Formats: sequence, C-alpha cells, structure tokens
Amino acid sequence: MSGFRFLRNVLLVSIAGLIPPLALFVFLSPGFSTALSQGGPALVRFLRQVLTNGLPVVFAINYVGFFLYALSKQTERRGDPVSLVAIDVLARLSLFFCLHALIYVLSADWYGSFGGDRMTAISVVAPTLARSAYFENVSGVYFYATFVSAMPLYVTAIKQSKMFRKAVEPLPFVAGPFILAAAMFAATAVLITILAQAILRIQG
Repeated sequence: MSGFRFLRNVLLVSIAGLIPPLALFVFLSPGFSTALSQGGPALVRFLRQVLTNGLPVVFAINYVGFFLYALSKQTERRGDPVSLVAIDVLARLSLFFCLHALIYVLSADWYGSFGGDRMTAISVVAPTLARSAYFENVSGVYFYATFVSAMPLYVTAIKQSKMFRKAVEPLPFVAGPFILAAAMFAATAVLITILAQAILRIQG
C-alpha cells in the first residue's frame, strides 16, 4: 500500500472512529445536545475543538497502531509480537499526553484559549486527562476513538504470542483474544488516569 493511501485510510478510519463516542458523549451530557443544536459560538467552538484537538490526536495514535499492526503481519518478522503491543501502549500514552499539551499551547497562542497563557494551558492537561478515561470530558472521546486501531494489533499479537497463550486458554475459544484485547485497551485507559494523577501531585 502506498504511503498516501495508508494516510488516507488512517484519516478515514479516525473520522469514523470519532463519530460513535462523540455522539454518545453529546447524548449523555445534559443540555449539551440542545446547546449544539442551536448553533452559534457553542457549536463553532465544539467543532473547532474536535477538528484541531481530537482529530490530530486520534489520527496520530491510529497511525502508530495500524503501522505496528502491519509489522505484526509480516511473515519474516522475528520475536514475540508482545513487544509491538508494549510499543503501542507506550506510544498511546506518550502521544495522548504530549499532543494534548502541544495543542493546548497552540490554542492559547492562536485562539486565546486558557486566557492566552501557555503555562495555564499546560497546567490543565493533567486534570483534564485524569478524568478522560471515565468519559467525563471530550478527551475521553478521543482516547476511545483509538479503539479501532488497538483491536487489530492486540488480537493479532494475542493469537501469535506464546506469552499470551496461557492468558487466553481460560477464555472462550473464539472470543478469548477479543476479550483480552479489550481488557488491555481498558488497562491503557487506567494507566492514563494513574499518570495524570501522578502529574497532578507533582504540580500540586
């Protein structure tokens, strides 16, 4: 697959992956759907936030996830694919934190968000991400939108890995890899919360 086609596919999957959790978040947030349906500044700010913050974060994480998935499918590759899962988890954590910080700083510069103060923008990253795993803010939408790139890699790695074999054995034969893959994704969400809370303690 050509580089352009790969980028296009990742972008399309990222957009498609954003829609369900975004719709669910709007539906579950009291009064939010009503405010957005009225249009005006609220809708403009929300769309800008999704396009300038959400889509870049989801695209970057999905790009890494699908790239690692492609590596896992290479027949000549040696070594246990659990290493690719470890790389993916570290990349998800790093990109989720770093891209949020970068985009918040740029938003302060370009749009005057956070009072136009870069330090304020950086200081709100940890408290925002600490609640994202619980789907309490739109950052949670962005993380769960990357589920689409995690599952193919994790399921493939679980099926191929000797290390995961014993963990899958007690689970249903067909659904086992999918259940374990979903659990691994959920564990990554927990790690985001733990890291964010640790940063909060340091900041405090």
